[in-house]
Amino acid sequence: MNRRGALTIAMLASAVAVSGCYESTGVTVHKQGEYKGMKDPLLDAKATAEREETLQKRFQLVQVDR
Repeated sequence: MNRRGALTIAMLASAVAVSGCYESTGVTVHKQGEYKGMKDPLLDAKATAEREETLQKRFQLVQVDR
């Protein structure tokens, strides 16, 4: 392999390596108190009495020593 071919391969390899390090620098500004993400299915589940009872029991197991 000649010197020019080796240099071309080295330049291509370095370009591929550097392109993997790209990170978007854009800034996202959100308004306070407004959640724009996906709906959380656990929020609907907390309304059930059974779930509230389970959470209360779990809370009592951890908080009794305080």
